[in-house]
Order: sequence, then C-alpha cells, then structure tokens
Amino acid sequence: MSHIYDFIVLTDDRYVNPTSQEDYVQNILLEDGLVVKALEQQGHRVGRKSWSDSDFDWSTTKAVIFRTTWDYFDRFEEWKTWLARVSDLTEMVNPYSLITWNMDKHYLGDLKAKGVNIPETRYIEIGDSTSLFKLQQETGWDNLILKPCISGASRHTYKLNSSNLNAHESIFQSLIAVEAMMLQPFQNNVVDKGEISLMVMGGQFTHAVLKVAKPGDFRVQDDFGGTVHAYEPSREEMAFAEKAVAACSPQPKYARVDIIRDNNGELAVIELELIEPELWFRMNPNAAEVLAKAIG
Repeated sequence: MSHIYDFIVLTDDRYVNPTSQEDYVQNILLEDGLVVKALEQQGHRVGRKSWSDSDFDWSTTKAVIFRTTWDYFDRFEEWKTWLARVSDLTEMVNPYSLITWNMDKHYLGDLKAKGVNIPETRYIEIGDSTSLFKLQQETGWDNLILKPCISGASRHTYKLNSSNLNAHESIFQSLIAVEAMMLQPFQNNVVDKGEISLMVMGGQFTHAVLKVAKPGDFRVQDDFGGTVHAYEPSREEMAFAEKAVAACSPQPKYARVDIIRDNNGELAVIELELIEPELWFRMNPNAAEVLAKAIG
C-alpha cells in the first residue's frame, strides 16, 4: 500500500498544540521540530501526532519515531496495549522488541552479561521471601537504593540505611508481592559528581550533558530540582557509551546512556534509555541530522 507519511514523530496529548510559553514546553516543541526538519531534509514526508491519537490510522505511515511520549508511564497499561497493536501496523523506531526490553530494568543484568559494567545489583523477583534487613545482611551494603524494575520518574524509589529499613519493610513486602524490585548500593558519585548522559545516534556518540542533583538530594531529574550542564566527555566515556549501545540487539537508532563512576571507580551504566529519552538536541542540533540519516 502507499503510505501518506514516511514518519510520524510521536508526542503525547499535552504537546500536540500547546499554548504554554514556559521553557519546558518550548524546549519540547523545539526538539521535536529539529527531528521533523532533519527528516524532511532527507526527503521524507513527516507528521507529528500524539501516540494516543485515537483518530489516526497508524498503517498510513511507514514508521513512527518515539520522542516526547512522556505521559506513557501514567497510562502504562494503555501504552502497552497500544504498543502491541501498533507494532503490527507500522515500523517502530526504536524497534518494538527493544522498547519492551528497555521498559524492564532486568535489561541492566543483560548488559552486565555482555560485559558492560553496571553498579552492583540485586534483583528481588515477585513473590520472593526475604526482608530488607536480610538483604542488607547478605549484601553488606550500608546505604542502598530500592526501586521497581519497571519504573519511571522515581516512582517507589527509596534511599535506605540501617536507621530506616524497618520503616520501609511493609511497603517493600507489598511491592514484591506484585512486582519485581531491584536493590543497589547507593552510588556516591551521583551526589558528588553528577550523572553523565551521552547521546548515541546510529551507534555513534554525538553529544553529552552533565546532570547534577540539587544540594541535599540524590535525584538528578529536573522534576526534583536537578540541573543540566554542557559536558565534554573523555574518549573513554564516549567509547564506553558506544559499547553499551553495541551490546543491544537489535541495534537502536538512538540511545541515551547515563553513566557514572561506580563506588569502585569504574565507569558504569546506570540507565540505558531507548524508548523516549530526552536527547538534548537543543544543545547540539546537528545530532538530529545524524539521527535522521541513521533512520534512513
């Protein structure tokens, strides 16, 4: 069949035609616009739609590219149903298999198995019989971070130590009854030095930013007062990010690799974002052109 569009750049309902002039919304429009323009300059017919647009026929586009679909975690069951349905109608960038893999933080264990360093991690599966006290005894970690394997925006993310383990035991037990959780030693460099995000388009590094938590916090997201700064990574950091992306199968067209120096002083992936990461195109507009060429 003939397609009306080559690509639809995906956003969510809030950002289709927003009237807000706040910087956050304007940055979304700017960055989505850079992607649309770069694809159009490659000769493609491009549209921009909310992923949850119920009136749009997804079979009329050759592919969809996930950009600012930032409400999906609030609508997770709807999102999963939509992904499964639409993946049968059109190509997805990144591919459906990568998106479903990346939604569950067991992917970090898969990266480790392929030789990519991650912080020490203990997975607690649904229905496991254990306690926070027992886990601390077994791991020997004094300060810990507990989070769900399927999570976003720091949902049920807790910083734990001996003084507050008991206070979190009941929530921990209720969580592991219904979802897999993961436990990691608190990574001191997240607070001391921040978190480096390296953008990789078509397998090659394009640009990076440094994300720093506000004083007294450990969460670098801007939702919690974190700040973002331009960053020039070392060759070692660039190569490490590219190695992490190369470990994925199939290969992603775009990725954001969030790295730190772990508590052993080694580079480690703390997140590999392949679904709808903020890619900071406004810091390097040329990266949108690299992405457009990688997509074809």
